[in-house]
Amino acid sequence: MEPVRDTNGTLVDLLDRILDKGLVIYADVIVSVAGVPLIGVNLRAALAGMETMLKYGVMVDWDEKSRAWERDHRRKTEVCSIEKTN
Repeated sequence: MEPVRDTNGTLVDLLDRILDKGLVIYADVIVSVAGVPLIGVNLRAALAGMETMLKYGVMVDWDEKSRAWERDHRRKTEVCSIEKTN
């Protein structure tokens, strides 16, 4: 199997692929002066759509809390609008 370059690919295609499949970045950065390490940073970042993240068990608690908040907020808004019309 040979890699094929798609010359018609767009930024939208790239973003669609990243959000569908996900992208994980691991980076280690060490700042040193004269061979003496001063600062070390470990970076781990994930970029994906919510469906992909939930499929892999990432941010499940946050998703449940935000959905519960949205349901409660929507109910309160509906109750207020019904009271105003009566």
